Amino acid sequence: MICALGAAVCFGTATVLQAMAARAAASDGGGTGDGGAGADAALLLRAVRQWRYLVGLALDGVGFLLQIVALRSLPIYAVGAALAASLAVTAVVAARLLHVRLSRVEWGAVGVVCAGLAMLGLASGAEGARAGSIALKYAMLGTAVGVLLLGAAGGRLPERGRALVLGLGAGFGFGVVEVAVRLVDDLAVGSLLRNPATYALLVGGGAAFLLLTSALQRGSVTVATAGMVIGETIGPAVVGVVWLGDRTREGLEWLAVLGFVVAVVGALALARFGEAPVEVSTGVP
Repeated sequence: MICALGAAVCFGTATVLQAMAARAAASDGGGTGDGGAGADAALLLRAVRQWRYLVGLALDGVGFLLQIVALRSLPIYAVGAALAASLAVTAVVAARLLHVRLSRVEWGAVGVVCAGLAMLGLASGAEGARAGSIALKYAMLGTAVGVLLLGAAGGRLPERGRALVLGLGAGFGFGVVEVAVRLVDDLAVGSLLRNPATYALLVGGGAAFLLLTSALQRGSVTVATAGMVIGETIGPAVVGVVWLGDRTREGLEWLAVLGFVVAVVGALALARFGEAPVEVSTGVP
């Protein structure tokens, strides 16, 4: 659980640092911020020259490695809930560094997430001992391809439904990554190339980033992030329990379910922090 929480801290902090770098890059560029794709590309090029952005990317890399370690030793449902808690980390760090004002409800949601994770930590057992079948590996690859197709179709939807569909699709893609890590059972090069889960991990992860970026650019951040949290937690948790044998400690099934629900609900309450927060306190400019 320590690795899963460490990944959440890395991802949540990286979001804020990258937000600060993007703001500084926009200020340096002197643009209005409402340009097209060319302006966005120029902003990204300026952002990657900011030390905060580079530190954020490094934290993302460390977080991914910690996520892999966590998925090798914990049930998927516990890791998924912990990663959703990165929104709570983003909220707290944003309140400190970006001077974003959290309401009492949002501070309460941070506490709810922590309480849910504590319950999960107490109730979680070891990862399931079942090996993933070849059918499950191909199913994950098919799901990853389906996420790409969903992105192509979702981008044409009206604005109201687009953010939710793309956010859900991104969540499914990240969920494929969580499951695929468990299905990669041999790290030898030959085995990796023959394992459908390897391609599911790559396609699912790439599709998830593409869909989430599109959702955040073209719709409501809160709706998109809420969809992502739902997609990346519930589906993988079911796969872990039903097909990979993830279980809880004896007699604590109810505590694990309660902790999972509480952590996810708390994360959903903080969904506006799924992208770099832009609100600043109305104090010193």
